[in-house]
Amino acid sequence: MNFPFEKRFPSELNRDHDYYMSHAYNQALLAWEKDEVPIGAVIVHEGGIIASAFNQTRSTNDPSAHAEMLAISQASNSLGDWRLNNCILYVTKEPCPMCAGALVVARIQKVYFGLSDTKMGCLGGATHLGQLPESNHKFEAVGGILEKENHALLNAFFEKKRAEKKNRSAEDPTL
Repeated sequence: MNFPFEKRFPSELNRDHDYYMSHAYNQALLAWEKDEVPIGAVIVHEGGIIASAFNQTRSTNDPSAHAEMLAISQASNSLGDWRLNNCILYVTKEPCPMCAGALVVARIQKVYFGLSDTKMGCLGGATHLGQLPESNHKFEAVGGILEKENHALLNAFFEKKRAEKKNRSAEDPTL
């Protein structure tokens, strides 16, 4: 399957949710090019992108190398503080329990995500770690930003992976 997706080129003049999510989407395309699950994230502070990352779990053999985790580290280094109180995360898929927990600890201000995840999403899909009643930090999360594009990208990636596995199995029945 050829790479069926194009980079998004948002207008610098209109810095809305689509603008920032387009940058996260472009990070997800970089993940695809590296044979990683295509999830991308950017962190915004005072209107500017201070961190951008994509999943790197396969290439690093590190289960914590999710786009959100890498972006949190970059943003913390950029600001010189682990607290991301005035920062907004844009991520192409709803964060998992690990990433959502890190967002609580980092005190992120708000999260916008593309695609909901009813099985493992922890910002409203399966549960909402950003709204735990006893937590000392709560934040709002909003889904559905460029949802169609992000859904199509993830679906195509996993279809490609299933086809590759099927082809390998046909070539070597012991797999």
